[in-house]
Amino acid sequence: MIRGSCHCGQVRFSLESHRDFLTDCNCSVCRRYAALWLHCNREDVELECPPGATRQYIWGDELLGFHSCVRCGCITHWSSNKGTEHMAVNARLVEPEELAEFRIRRFDGAESWEYLD
Repeated sequence: MIRGSCHCGQVRFSLESHRDFLTDCNCSVCRRYAALWLHCNREDVELECPPGATRQYIWGDELLGFHSCVRCGCITHWSSNKGTEHMAVNARLVEPEELAEFRIRRFDGAESWEYLD
């Protein structure tokens, strides 16, 4: 089980089913957020937060909505706005020892939309 939370603890997530690697994306948003993404299906994530605890940032082609805690500002996850069940949680919010076995893959979200390894 992978568990994480924003800095203030208002937004928490847990999941068991996920990919076996983390994604470091270089798109204009992800590199500014310095996020490290753990991709999963929405149905596999238990998101614990009160209503209104996150705000969503959507831009460009409006494909993704990036969620952040309204209290402490941490980027917690992104979700698809185009009807897919795919999402990702920000692995930077997970205790490092829980991620020690994960491989980090670099993703070129800025241009090619391909993994670079």
